[in-house]
Amino acid sequence: MSENDPMPGGMAWETTASEIDYACPGFDVRRDEVTLPDGTDTDYHYVDESPAVVVLPFTPEGDVVVIEEWRQAVGRVNRGLPAGSVDEGDSDLETAARRELAEETGYEADSLEHLTTVEPTNGIANSLHHHFLARECEPTADRGLDFNETIRVETTDYADLLSGVVDGHLRDGRTALAVMHYELTRR
Repeated sequence: MSENDPMPGGMAWETTASEIDYACPGFDVRRDEVTLPDGTDTDYHYVDESPAVVVLPFTPEGDVVVIEEWRQAVGRVNRGLPAGSVDEGDSDLETAARRELAEETGYEADSLEHLTTVEPTNGIANSLHHHFLARECEPTADRGLDFNETIRVETTDYADLLSGVVDGHLRDGRTALAVMHYELTRR
């Protein structure tokens, strides 16, 4: 068992070459040339993107700050939590979470706590999402939306947010995961 092959039995693929096939704002499409455990040479394409942060922000009253954002890939407005890529200028993940919360919502948190880190789509992407719980969030910051973000901010009762996750009306995977993790590990 090695670091690249955490499963016994030689399941790891050997990467012999790697290059970006397509680059665009937010992510790239990478092509790896690989050798499979049985010796077969082939290639594998996947989305290559920066790590991201997702913030579950509670106000002092216990409501959750949520966003509604147009999502072109699914052709609708999506209700969810503030989230975004970790920037090169972020000194750590907490800095990135605070920045994304302020940029997308105008809220600032009194405290942040790491909830979990997941690979949400590791069959097609190398995405890594770091989820944070933010407490005592107040609307004190100036928003700084990216040129291609269309976001409306509101607050909602936590029970309503949880209900949306449970009944399937809230379909954003990052939000669903954060809410379910929080619900199962309430601190």
